[in-house]
Amino acid sequence: MNSTTPGASTNSTTPSILPVGYLEMCVFSINFLVGLPTHSYIIWLIITGTGSGVASEFFILNLSVCEIGNCLDLLFFVLLNWISVLGPFTLFLQGLSITGRPLFQCLICVERYLAVVHPVTFLKYKPLRYRVICCTAAWIIILCSCLVCMITLMSNNIDAHSWFFLMQFLLFFFIQLFCLVAVLRALKQSGPGERGREREEENPMKKRAFYIILITTVNIVFAYMPIIIAGVFIILMNKYHWTYWAPGLVCFVLASFAQPVLYLHRTGKLSGFCSS
Repeated sequence: MNSTTPGASTNSTTPSILPVGYLEMCVFSINFLVGLPTHSYIIWLIITGTGSGVASEFFILNLSVCEIGNCLDLLFFVLLNWISVLGPFTLFLQGLSITGRPLFQCLICVERYLAVVHPVTFLKYKPLRYRVICCTAAWIIILCSCLVCMITLMSNNIDAHSWFFLMQFLLFFFIQLFCLVAVLRALKQSGPGERGREREEENPMKKRAFYIILITTVNIVFAYMPIIIAGVFIILMNKYHWTYWAPGLVCFVLASFAQPVLYLHRTGKLSGFCSS
């Protein structure tokens, strides 16, 4: 999500994009300078087979590609202060943040849910072809979302745009929350061969997975709740106000760093990446 003018006149024929303020410029610049090399590195690791392979990390690969598009979108939003011709393309790329990131995050959460709670079903749909089908459908949905964002914002139909992103965020948020909570509950329960063990002998891999899912759950709440609340305020008050929009925007942008950090930590590449 980026900064637009919800209170602009509907008679205008140009996109009502606010100049990026200092806070937005700092957040967007940090996201671009850190996010672009990080996600590019993740894509390189997956393609070269350094991680668990393209098949098992196909959703993460697509998420990183989407995040690179988000980084470019934020860069274009900063450049709008000087190059206004980028406006339509910048609005088009908003669909990557409104639909792209949440959708691929949902696919990752559903995959983890099936792997832990329904392992038989997970093994059935584990082959790469099923992931390719899901990602193809996801990219079609994302491109449609990009078109909707560009059309609604170019026509200054802020009510439709607000409902569009709010309904998606609510849907994606509750799907991810359901999957992550179900995985947490399953990981806390003892497995068939663990019931006789004492708590001190808890499986370290299971304990590590629990904390990773817990961190992911907290990050999801941190990313979506403030911007959902901001969207509700925009719809109820029918106007844009920076004081309640800024926290949600900052949280949503900064929360995008959690997934690449967790991935690099899991593959043991975090220290090498930071020192390079």
